[in-house]
This record gives sequence, C-alpha cells and structure tokens, in this order.
Amino acid sequence: MREEEERRPGERGAERAGYPPPRRRSCFFCMEKIKEIDYKDADFLRRFLTDRGKIKARRKTAVCARHQRQLAVAIKRARHLALLPFISERVRGS
Repeated sequence: MREEEERRPGERGAERAGYPPPRRRSCFFCMEKIKEIDYKDADFLRRFLTDRGKIKARRKTAVCARHQRQLAVAIKRARHLALLPFISERVRGS
C-alpha cells in the first residue's frame, strides 16, 4: 500500500497536498536579542494589547513562550503603575 492510503483520515502529514510547508515565525525579542522587557516603555507594550486592553495571544504576536511570560509580567506591572489601562475607554462607557 502507498503511504497516503495507510494514513487515517484525520491525520496530518508532513506535507499537505497543494499547500506550501508552514513557515515558522521567529520571536521578535529573540531576533533583536532583547534580554529583558522594560515595563516602563508603555508605547512599545501597547503593540501587544488588543483594542480592548487584553494581552494578545502568542499565535497572534509570534512571540516565544519565554518572552510571552516576560511580556505578560511587564504589561501587568505597567498596569499597576497606571502606564497602561486595565480596560480601554470604549469598553468602560458601554
């Protein structure tokens, strides 16, 4: 039997028919060799927040797990010092 016939219907193979192989996005912080994320840089941290003030997921920002944890801590510290909002103004008025 051929390899395609041996696979179960729900399994994904290494190659998908008609699609290029998936590209892995590199972590921004790893590429720039940033060791620590500064919580005082509020404008930079806003890149990683949604319009409602939530922290964006790793899949959306392409950040590795280690830097995502550091990013979450930095955003939370900036919120406690009132550098970043807990929720946005538009959500508050609703």
